[in-house]
Amino acid sequence: MDTLTKVVFGSILVAVLTGCVQKTAKPNNPYYAPVQPQSLQAVRPVTGSIYSAATSRDIYGDGRATRIGDIITVVLTESTQSSKSAKTSLDKSNEFNLPQATLFGHGASAFGQPISAVQAEAETEFEGEGKSDMSNSLSGNITVTVHDVLPNGSLVVRGEKWLTLNQGEEYIRVSGLVRPQDIDQSNSVQSTKLADARIEYAGNGAVNDTNVTGWLSRFFISPFWPL
Repeated sequence: MDTLTKVVFGSILVAVLTGCVQKTAKPNNPYYAPVQPQSLQAVRPVTGSIYSAATSRDIYGDGRATRIGDIITVVLTESTQSSKSAKTSLDKSNEFNLPQATLFGHGASAFGQPISAVQAEAETEFEGEGKSDMSNSLSGNITVTVHDVLPNGSLVVRGEKWLTLNQGEEYIRVSGLVRPQDIDQSNSVQSTKLADARIEYAGNGAVNDTNVTGWLSRFFISPFWPL
């Protein structure tokens, strides 16, 4: 088996193994789960006073999330668009001329044969062009919980929402940092106001599988394909 055959066979094997392993998300990820009761702020011991700072509620508050365990609605208003194009053109030509060799005014020879003049030409051309356009949009709502409150007052929020459909499942996962001043009166915040945002929207099932390129097709468009 020659080297080229080994390379092609190994590339096909890698593509097959890669195609057989598909990332499938599962619900109830502990990272996105709501804060458990034991993780909430501890209740201070009773000292005889009716007032307790741990369980108090501001009767003049606006109901916005401020503490660990509070819930907040994230309004998804994501929209991205990008365009990129590239074009490369190379042209190189070389010409080499060597006149007939002479020795003491006479034509030189080797092994009884005269050494004639040498002329060589080489030309190289390359032209490549690529263009890419991409646009994405995501809208909707997802309610998440506050997992931590940073010293500067920012809220660490995250959560997930799963939708079970007749042909599979769809899920949305969101995590990020929220400034309290960005929360509106309805206890909602725009997803564009999330710092260090992680937004994941995907699905499982028959509909999602039909949008996945087969392993053989991925091999022909992968870097392993030499052409």
